[in-house]
Amino acid sequence: MSRFDRSSNPAMKAEYFEQAHTGAGAVMTVQGAINKIAILLVLAFASASFTWKMTMENPMAAQGLIIAGLVGGLIMAIITIMSPSKARFTAPIYAVFEGIVLGSISAMVKYAAGGAENGPFAESIVLMAVLLTFMTLGGMLFLYKTGIVKPTEKFKAGVMSATSGVFFAYLFSMILGWLGFASPLHSGGAIGIILSLVIVGIAAFNLILDFDLIFKGAENRAPEHFEWYAAFALLVTLVWLYIEILRLLLILQRRD
Repeated sequence: MSRFDRSSNPAMKAEYFEQAHTGAGAVMTVQGAINKIAILLVLAFASASFTWKMTMENPMAAQGLIIAGLVGGLIMAIITIMSPSKARFTAPIYAVFEGIVLGSISAMVKYAAGGAENGPFAESIVLMAVLLTFMTLGGMLFLYKTGIVKPTEKFKAGVMSATSGVFFAYLFSMILGWLGFASPLHSGGAIGIILSLVIVGIAAFNLILDFDLIFKGAENRAPEHFEWYAAFALLVTLVWLYIEILRLLLILQRRD
């Protein structure tokens, strides 16, 4: 069996596809992965709608909801990555936990934007972030399928290196926050906007790698349960992309 290409998404380790493949039984298909992605998105939207309503009615509940969602999502993500065969059970739970986080964060961003007081932009900031996320998803899929952007080894290495850089930037930003210093990542000036745009771009390019691994997983007849695993992995990237787009829009709104 040919080796799968690697993805910078930690949930898309090529070795898992290789080790789990037995050559017998039902196999992964692209359509099957798409169906699973749709299910996870529905679950995430449903839980996000619930926590959005809770947070809008009681903003004080946001912190507890976000912490619960982050902890639950992290646990489910670790279990899924360590044991991909359990993805059919853990991926839906992960989607629910991520929805809890996204719903609360989105509601708090709307509050931070000023609601109706700051005009239609503030009112639609969350909707804009959702639309831009899915437009980016569609755009990157088009670039991948048409071959305009090809996931060559150099491309993959570059995206993986950039993603690692973002991780360390987040870590550095967290340390600065603990020490009481402002991080450039949270700056509302030109530097903050540029950094945010760069991170959005890196997250978007991660989608190319994820698409490539999904299609190659189907081509190489990976086990059927990897449809859930692939759907989980793509959701990881989409959540990251949405949060970064939301943050960028909030920075731009504050400059108006």
